Amino acid sequence: MGNGESHGLNRIWQCPFSTEERIILDNVFDSVSGSNSNAKGRKATQKQITLAMLKAYVHVTVLGPMTIRLYNAMRSIDPVKKTEGLSDSISKKQFILFLSYAMRGTAEEKAFIIQRMVSQDADGHVKGKEIKEFTKDLITTVIQLLQIEEMLGGWTLEKTADPTLGTMRLTNTLMSQLTAKGGRHLTTDNLLSEEYGQHELKDWMYTVSLISTFLHMFVAMSLRITNAEFQGEVFSTRHLLPECIDIKFTGVITVFDIPSVIYLNAYLPSEHQHKWQLLFSSHFHGSSFTRFCSQILHKGPSLLVVKDADGYIFGGYASHSWDARPQFQGDSKCFLFTLSPQLGIYTCTGYNDHYMYLNHGQQTMPNGLGMGGQLYYFGLWIDSNYGEGHSKAKPTCTTYNSPQLSAQEHFTIDTLEVWSVGNPPDDQLSQSKSVLDSEPEAQALLHMIGKIRMSDGLRDPNEDKGDK
Repeated sequence: MGNGESHGLNRIWQCPFSTEERIILDNVFDSVSGSNSNAKGRKATQKQITLAMLKAYVHVTVLGPMTIRLYNAMRSIDPVKKTEGLSDSISKKQFILFLSYAMRGTAEEKAFIIQRMVSQDADGHVKGKEIKEFTKDLITTVIQLLQIEEMLGGWTLEKTADPTLGTMRLTNTLMSQLTAKGGRHLTTDNLLSEEYGQHELKDWMYTVSLISTFLHMFVAMSLRITNAEFQGEVFSTRHLLPECIDIKFTGVITVFDIPSVIYLNAYLPSEHQHKWQLLFSSHFHGSSFTRFCSQILHKGPSLLVVKDADGYIFGGYASHSWDARPQFQGDSKCFLFTLSPQLGIYTCTGYNDHYMYLNHGQQTMPNGLGMGGQLYYFGLWIDSNYGEGHSKAKPTCTTYNSPQLSAQEHFTIDTLEVWSVGNPPDDQLSQSKSVLDSEPEAQALLHMIGKIRMSDGLRDPNEDKGDK
């Protein structure tokens, strides 16, 4: 077995936790092991964690195979150069080392944890199919933990698409970035049958930051280090999911599923990852391009997502506010994406600056919303004749290097949504929430004829009581 040096972790270990954090972790160990940190003598400090103790302590959602994975990774840490094999219990030093590797470790240390959670084979090699099964279980467990602990940030499984397919798509996407020895990229079938060592897993950790994020979340929540009541900067689990605004109190069911939100949010600039707000939904606001424009203009950076009549889901990130004018706008932070039938992000090539386009009511220029490509040949186009669009790429969009996003080059819209991301522009904060907010007579008239304002259903009832 060996210590950190014997399994390739050669750096001298220094505790990465602050005094405040170490107190929290000591208390967690005491709770799992049933010891008392205030007890005098050596008996308390030498308390061990057994599998039965771990099963009795971990979050109920984790019970089953993921508890065994957690236990195996903990007891694989060997700080005293034992060679006789794995022990059946976990010391406090092993416990703290495990947490340091899993939550604050290098890519190499996290790769070791992943390797031991996937398999306990003596040679340390794991097959691709085992890694895929572990990745799927990890994503599923984290989402279940977030749901049960009410840490989905305003998102609900009832208001989003089925996470099962989204989890499989996210698993496949993360697995596609796992390379074999020598940096070889394999087909799906060969990837699953290939064996991977710690070096390949370390490269995967470097390449795919979401794996580390999911591992951190899993460990922190499984061991009750963080929960809905304790989400401070210590062991923070924030920003995996953005806070969802303006959907909870509506009949809108978004085309996003939770895994897709997690995936897409990871590619946004950090200042836009903390909050998404629904600006437009075709199911709520109707099928009008004029209404669509009125809802999205001058609202800051946003995500546009389309579901076509064939079930393909795709869209684009606009790094600037949409402005109606017959010329291209935006910058190189913009990108296009696909969510179904597979996940994909397509960033700027530098070939041209045709990032964003929105025009309406002119006869000499195209009227509609576009991203990438060129006039009349966009990577993504929503026509002002609402309900129609195109995605042209032969072979790829010149601006974003994206393939055809939709099932058909010319598509029919099933659902269209726009979400602002991050905080709204300063000028929006000073504006009335609705034109009718400043027209009480108009509000009274609507009430008399039995009508409601379309914006009312998008509001949190507490919104007008001040910021949360």
